[in-house]
Amino acid sequence: MGNRLKELRAARSLNQQQLGQLVGASRQTISLIERGDYNPSITLALRIARVFQMPVEEIFYLTGEEES
Repeated sequence: MGNRLKELRAARSLNQQQLGQLVGASRQTISLIERGDYNPSITLALRIARVFQMPVEEIFYLTGEEES
């Protein structure tokens, strides 16, 4: 799964720690999500989408093999 989290976070001038606090996750979790090393739970993905006021699918997307 890919995501636009780093790009969106930077556009809002948020660091990983600040975004983590807004969504109830650690800075490390935000970093792992941004790198694609961790897929967030549905709950966390929805919290992130709420912060950026956009649908989940505009932040997270399937890549390559996941689409088939």
